[in-house]
Amino acid sequence: MDAHEVNRARAKLALFVADVFASVPRKDQRAKGDCYLRGLMTDGRRKSIQAMASRLPDGNEQNLQQFVNQSTWDPVPVRRRIAERLVPLIGPDAWAVDDVSFPKDGRMSVAVAHQYCGALGKQANCQVAVSVHAVSDTASCPLRWRLFVPQEWADDAGRRQRTGIPPEAGHREKWRLALDTFDELAGWGLVPPVVADAGYGQNADFRDGLSERGITYVVAVRSDVTVHPHDAQPTAPVWSGNGRKPQPRYRDKASSVAALAAGHGRQAFTEVTWREGSRGPMRSRFVALRVRPAGVRARRLAQAAATAEHGYWDGVLPEVTLLVEWPEDAQEPTGYWLSSLHADTPLAELVRLAKIRWRIEHDYRELKHGLGLDHFEGRSWTGWHHHVTLVTAAHAFLTEQRLVPKADTADSASTRSSTPSRTC
Repeated sequence: MDAHEVNRARAKLALFVADVFASVPRKDQRAKGDCYLRGLMTDGRRKSIQAMASRLPDGNEQNLQQFVNQSTWDPVPVRRRIAERLVPLIGPDAWAVDDVSFPKDGRMSVAVAHQYCGALGKQANCQVAVSVHAVSDTASCPLRWRLFVPQEWADDAGRRQRTGIPPEAGHREKWRLALDTFDELAGWGLVPPVVADAGYGQNADFRDGLSERGITYVVAVRSDVTVHPHDAQPTAPVWSGNGRKPQPRYRDKASSVAALAAGHGRQAFTEVTWREGSRGPMRSRFVALRVRPAGVRARRLAQAAATAEHGYWDGVLPEVTLLVEWPEDAQEPTGYWLSSLHADTPLAELVRLAKIRWRIEHDYRELKHGLGLDHFEGRSWTGWHHHVTLVTAAHAFLTEQRLVPKADTADSASTRSSTPSRTC
């Protein structure tokens, strides 16, 4: 937005800030929040605090630095209020979980390390965060961010102290951070299906963690994931009476999802259109097969769950749906997903959810290129979390204006007064 567009929206923005930042105790802090959001939304190559302050008539670099990097306001209630406003508006079909990376120089920015950087497509010096987005076919919005703390930071007391990492924030795998986020969102009354790329879907512990929480999923997997057909039955050899009694197991070797899909042949695949793209309908050919994911970890998780519930395990692996894509012009299948949705879920709905992650690319494009998500130059834990929350708020405001540009949002600060916050 240029400066004139931002100024025209200032009245709506003021109401938005008063509502979303109502948990911030001081009026002057809320005013700085308003100023920061205007800086993020105003056109400019860099969205660092210094650059934004120079472009705003009421910009004060020192005040904004203090508000973002030193102030103690809690970002969690702000993000919760954003969710309360945006979730009913978007009507999400799924939560999309993903990694987002922030290339950095030096080693003193909080949680920076030499690790895989998706923004650069290679190993590089960067920060990595796990994000969860509410997504539908028409809109999306990030709801929660968790900064990944590499092991080297978990053990470095000096850097932790200098950047203000709280004692409870240690090294935790990204898939666990995602599950932590779903636990938090569930506490807010938000539990739709989860969609994720193969970085998460490949992980049997992640899928099992979702199932334990009663969360359904449609997650991508690699072609080498192994499965048994749904009708395969585990058997046990006759016990001789000596030694340990044999446990039931699948006698046929599990096959990769690629081999299983190819074995069904092209004739098993059906054309499905899942959305209208910029160049016409998006369509391809798919098949859905009922399977039982195999592998050592999947088997151990199934055994532990069955033993905990029933006291024994009959060797049966849980059944899920394998969705496979094989485009007309491809020599072999190109995409694979596992879904815990009901077996009767229509093929078109499975495909739509498997493909719905495209929406978050819109989020990242606006968050990074338009709103300066990765332009933050501070080094502290507090500053990073304040900045991503403010960027999320700016994105939420713009999303609201696109969806209902002339309508006042229900339950705004002017109408809520002292009414307790709703949960979605």
